Amino acid sequence: MSKLVAFALATAMAAAFAIAPAAAEAIKVEAVLAPTQKMRLNFEDGSRRFVLLVRREGTAKGSGPLDGAKVTEYGMHDITPGVAGDPRGFLEFADAEGGKAYIKWQVRAVFVSGANGKPKLLDYGFWEIVGGTGKFAGMKGVGTLRIKAASKTDRRFILEGDLVAAP
Repeated sequence: MSKLVAFALATAMAAAFAIAPAAAEAIKVEAVLAPTQKMRLNFEDGSRRFVLLVRREGTAKGSGPLDGAKVTEYGMHDITPGVAGDPRGFLEFADAEGGKAYIKWQVRAVFVSGANGKPKLLDYGFWEIVGGTGKFAGMKGVGTLRIKAASKTDRRFILEGDLVAAP
């Protein structure tokens, strides 16, 4: 093999490794968030529909770089009890070093007939990292989201998915 061909092959291989995609890290975190502020609009048309603007706070527990971060929800929950809902908003994850991950999320909630005719809530959604600072700067990620009642006022956010650190 000529030196020129060997050099070209070595250069191509080095370039391929340099631009190879970063490995995604599978994560799962849960955070029970308690309300600290809220505003509510109740529809007075007999539908029982309401819109809740809420700020909730808690701590993330699980795997990956979001574990241990303080979490703040900035949410808008458009709900018609017994029928459906469209919660959405942003989560801010703040680590001990001051880095922040900003996550945009959306859920579709549907009520179905459960045991004894009581409404049962089915809800699934998704999340995506849309910004970050510190160790979260340039990070990309996406996954699934579930929101479950932890108490009458608190909600358990369950995020699963993949994160990729900035190159």
